[in-house]
Amino acid sequence: MKIIIKQNERGFLFKNGAYRRLLQPGKNVIYPFLGETCVFAPLDKPIDVPGADAEILMADKDFAQNVVKIDVPDGCVAVRFEEGRVAGAHDAGRYFYFNYYQNVTYRLFDVSKAEIEGLTPEQINRLPRELYIKIIVAEGETGLLFLDGKFSRALNAGAYYFWNTKTAVTCEKVDLRSQELDIGGQEILTADKVSLRVNFVASYRVTDAVKMISEVKNYKERIYTVTQLALREYIGKFRFDELLEQKDNIASSVLSRLQAQNGELCVEFTSAGLKDVILPGEIREIMNTVLVAEKNAQANVIARREEVASTRSLLNTARLLDENATLYKLKELEYLEKICDKVGSISVGGGNLLSELQKIVGITPATKQKAN
Repeated sequence: MKIIIKQNERGFLFKNGAYRRLLQPGKNVIYPFLGETCVFAPLDKPIDVPGADAEILMADKDFAQNVVKIDVPDGCVAVRFEEGRVAGAHDAGRYFYFNYYQNVTYRLFDVSKAEIEGLTPEQINRLPRELYIKIIVAEGETGLLFLDGKFSRALNAGAYYFWNTKTAVTCEKVDLRSQELDIGGQEILTADKVSLRVNFVASYRVTDAVKMISEVKNYKERIYTVTQLALREYIGKFRFDELLEQKDNIASSVLSRLQAQNGELCVEFTSAGLKDVILPGEIREIMNTVLVAEKNAQANVIARREEVASTRSLLNTARLLDENATLYKLKELEYLEKICDKVGSISVGGGNLLSELQKIVGITPATKQKAN
């Protein structure tokens, strides 16, 4: 029986179940009636020949000279290279590869050291994806590395690669940049039982990420709760009127309380602000009524003040006019000038113009003599 073995494969000849020899590419003849069979094996995959022990195959010099045997002990990973390029990886076991057309080599890596060392990122990315874990820490973050649940070290910004075989690798990322905490819609009772709705905001940044993650399960919830309680405690001590009087001091006072806990919370509070204080409907109506009354009272005071000032001015003017007849006449002429501006013409009788004007303004010889 003739068989054809392709250039990219080899044949293993068996007789009655026992390995005989390696068959090369081309036409080959086997005799099935004599119990001969052939198993084909591709060159680009691990050699797996059913029914043939590896040591029996290695006893064949033709086979042994053209294969690479990869022995991977427990706790190691073998990275296979073909012509210097990463072609794959293997965990513990024994593997055989043909070495006809490509130079096949391998390197052993101890996976008890979780981080991958000795390979470039480009080489690692050519490995099977299930074999490694890639951790990326962004700029402004720190990564807390845990191996088998135990803290190992902090990771700065960058990419890190770890074996995903023996050790459980996890990473907790913490943002070190300034963060804003928004406490919205808080229903808080004042000391006199007035319900207020408060919106508050605070800014903080993490100062000790390792201690925070080790001691606090959910640090963001913890910071939120502490800030919320500090706000409630401060507002709850004052009556409603007292609180309105010192509304501008609420943010700074709560911030001081929070900064006193910086070390315990492993953060640094940098600023705080009171966004809104929303009053209940009934209280808001009362406040509006009070405000309108206050403004009306202020308007009345201003009107009375202006009336007093106007009366005083008139009294002073009258006193001056009474004491000085010339000034009085000048004032009359001033008013006459204003009247002339308002009318088109003035009809004067046939007498002297000056005399007629004197009659109009009420100047008589007696007043004229008195003025002199």
